[in-house]
Amino acid sequence: MGDGKGAVLAAVLAWDGGGGAGWMGVVEDSRAGGLDLKPWGKYSLLYGLAYPLLFHLLDAAAVMGELWDRYLTRAQRRVICRGLGLEPAAARREAMFLAGGHDIGKASRFQMCEPGAWAQLSDELRADVGPWRLMRHERASMHTAVELLAGLGYRLGGNTSPAVRAAQILGAHHGRFLQVDLRGAASVERVSLDLGGPLWQDLRRRYLAQIRYLTGAGTPPPRVSAEAAVLLSGLIMVADRLVSQPHVWMPRAMAPAEGALDHWIRTRRPAGADAEEGWAAEVVTASGLERVDLSAVPFTQAHPRTGGPNRLQASILAQLEPVVREQGAGILVVTDSTGAGKTITGQEAARIFNTHCGTRGMAVLQPTTAIADAAYDTLVDYVAAHKPARAPVSLVHSRSWRSAAWSDQRLLESAGQLTLDEYFDAHQDTAGRPGHRVTVPDPFLRGWDRALLAQFTVATVDQALMAVLPVRYAALRMLALSGRTVILDEIHVATPYMRRLTARLLHWLAAVGTPVVLLSATLAPPVVRELVHAYLAGAGLRPGQLDGLEVEVPYPGWLFAAARDGAITRIEPARAAAHAQATRRRLTVRRQPVRAVRLGTGERTVAAGERLHHIAGEIRPVLAHGGVVIVVCATVADAQDTFRHVARMPWPRPREELVLLHARFPGHQREAVTRRVRAWLGPAGTRPERLVVVTTSLLDMSLDLDCDLMISDLASLGRLLQRAGRLWRFERLWREERGTDRRRPDWILQRGPQLTVLDPVVDGRTEFPHWWGRGEPAFELHAAAHLLAHPPDRSLDLPAQLPGLLEAVSTGIPDTLADLHTAYQAELTGHEHLGQEQAVPPPARTGSLADLYRRPTTAGAAPTREGSRPRRLLACYRRPDGSLYLDPAGTHPLPDSPRLSAPAVRTILEHTLDVPEDWVADAPVWLPESWRQHALLADLTLLTHDAAAPGPVRFGRHVLHLDPDLGLIHDETPL
Repeated sequence: MGDGKGAVLAAVLAWDGGGGAGWMGVVEDSRAGGLDLKPWGKYSLLYGLAYPLLFHLLDAAAVMGELWDRYLTRAQRRVICRGLGLEPAAARREAMFLAGGHDIGKASRFQMCEPGAWAQLSDELRADVGPWRLMRHERASMHTAVELLAGLGYRLGGNTSPAVRAAQILGAHHGRFLQVDLRGAASVERVSLDLGGPLWQDLRRRYLAQIRYLTGAGTPPPRVSAEAAVLLSGLIMVADRLVSQPHVWMPRAMAPAEGALDHWIRTRRPAGADAEEGWAAEVVTASGLERVDLSAVPFTQAHPRTGGPNRLQASILAQLEPVVREQGAGILVVTDSTGAGKTITGQEAARIFNTHCGTRGMAVLQPTTAIADAAYDTLVDYVAAHKPARAPVSLVHSRSWRSAAWSDQRLLESAGQLTLDEYFDAHQDTAGRPGHRVTVPDPFLRGWDRALLAQFTVATVDQALMAVLPVRYAALRMLALSGRTVILDEIHVATPYMRRLTARLLHWLAAVGTPVVLLSATLAPPVVRELVHAYLAGAGLRPGQLDGLEVEVPYPGWLFAAARDGAITRIEPARAAAHAQATRRRLTVRRQPVRAVRLGTGERTVAAGERLHHIAGEIRPVLAHGGVVIVVCATVADAQDTFRHVARMPWPRPREELVLLHARFPGHQREAVTRRVRAWLGPAGTRPERLVVVTTSLLDMSLDLDCDLMISDLASLGRLLQRAGRLWRFERLWREERGTDRRRPDWILQRGPQLTVLDPVVDGRTEFPHWWGRGEPAFELHAAAHLLAHPPDRSLDLPAQLPGLLEAVSTGIPDTLADLHTAYQAELTGHEHLGQEQAVPPPARTGSLADLYRRPTTAGAAPTREGSRPRRLLACYRRPDGSLYLDPAGTHPLPDSPRLSAPAVRTILEHTLDVPEDWVADAPVWLPESWRQHALLADLTLLTHDAAAPGPVRFGRHVLHLDPDLGLIHDETPL
């Protein structure tokens, strides 16, 4: 339809709805005075402002049309068209119609929810409500839509019939697929009883007829696939949220149209004299959802820290592009050593997929928040290097409020604390303002799940796994992930449970036409097989086609499996060999048996043979002659002991050269230390003369760092090889840079890169101390210890020897570990089964769409990982007068006011840290009243110290104390 009134009217009058006499009067209803506009769709109690329900529905329909044109990619449109059995133009109109019908259930006694608006309805409608029972309006929309859609020609039958699934789509706009009971609540009799009498039913029928008439949706879909239903439901959620923003609907409510046609024309017409777009288009533009194409730039511009592609990246450019051009989307698996440029490889693969597969943008999924933060900075730089006019990059994880992508305005929204004027001011478009970063998300994209909708996204993998868990708004997450290239980084760290969820995610992504890239340094062949087969099964390959498919990936190298037919393409052997030679590194791994003993309190002498004694011996040359050493400890408690012991050693200068970094520091402290370490040890860092970093597994994947020596507690072989990737990581880069003054100390150059692994032994056998708890599986630790003991000192040639090492751990199992291996396999099977049971069914096994929401859960409680969810702890200090402060000195009062400011909220969050749930199960539940009303603060637990003498606080059998130097100290004692 055109933007002008005449063009719209001509198109409307020319349209044949195909409904025969049932459509008589629809033209009259579209005119002023034709339909009752008193039923409200949006209402402001503060201002007594009502917005007609029909106008809200038409707004959603109009915005859906814009989302179809400007947000959906060609790949997503193909999935929907195929799933509806309609041509693109007809599918677009159908999507608009369904979006327009989402709130039809509000045309019922629901109107009584706002007494002021209810009083404005006619006496006849108010008298016709009948004995209505309490029902959410989205369920009412679904129930009443079944009969109405059947009357419009939608085939009505079982759970997969178009009428039933379309009704479920309407009922899902608040995030949940609901079950349709055709003989119960969705029957004609029950709808008439529950949702009002004949006047209300006629009004709903006429509203839907009007929406169908104005959108031009005249062809009922012959089918509705599960994939199409999920994407359409996600789109309707987006359209509804966009038009429900107060700053969007309130101005229209203040100057309403006189009839449906006039209002529809206004949705297509520019809102102001200076506007260049129609109203609906402006809404989408302001949201930041519009897709952009990054311009083609030279490789060195997109990746400025490189001198050009390395050999593996060059093979991707030379081999993958022609294959993808011919075969379309698929799954790419890249295996390469740490620090060899997998991130750039993934970005280049995404560019190739987006160019040839009808996708646009990328979603980079990382295992931890720390690595996601670093990846966000990298993606921002990559997008900005293409110099787009605007291309928002979002960061999505549980602590993304720390990022520049998270605005103060969003923090306030979490508490619902904005006034109307503040809301209007906060949502003014900033795209054209001087100094505005084109990669910063617009306000709409700064929500918890909405941020996934940005064209370029970095998120923790948990955020993506919720797309295949029965989480509210899971369909919105699937919509967000589809339509672009999804990159899963560090995939090898996923537990068996998470791998099953990941496999189901890949199945769905293939079903919705999404190309996927898997990146790993140590990915075992069985895991590759599982994930590639899951993707190809989602693409439609049958089990018989998958059974004989060989998916072994060269190391280093890559494999591409086409979604169309499973055709395999691998890196050419000569290119793989050349890359392996170019990235070759030699390092020494030394196993050191130690006795694991806690340091304890006081000034006890550490005996020879103890773990701490060996660590001190490794560090003494660094203190004497310089260098950088990283000590990776098995637990936070071990890291605290190590830090305390090393701090007692004679240092040539003050102790700023000794750093402790672990996850149980308050956020602001941990982030400050992390930034310092990155500034010192990054590729362009100002490397200190000597530095000792004591840390935990927090450092395994999160930072791009280089160290001279590394000491590590025993870990699985995969983790140890990951840690070894930090040894002399930038040596080749530095040698290639002319004029550089970066040099390692002479004694380090003579010694070479070395990883010392501390193996806790008792009577000559590996035995783990009780405080290690349940970390990595015991078999994996014992297998690594056994391998490293034969011989205890070895020189590794990487990447050549890495596949053999991984295979030796899984196949060369000694008799002494046989029982442990059997128990390990049983545990793996249990976790895999649990993951299978938690995930939603694949599309082909989805009957009723309600199957996708059988075990409802929330995003905060979603079982994306095994074990209980962590709890957030905030340490504070009580003064003698009872007042609470964030610091012992009493300079920063605990923020508490009826209207918390954004800086106050951010300050509170920055002082929190995560702890296991059972540590604080017996903690007092008191919180300031203003905190209990704030979504980001309501679940905090306070650790209240005495400001005069801060000491341990007991919560049941758990004793906690926040030490300014050591972080949170935990002890467990009998009650």
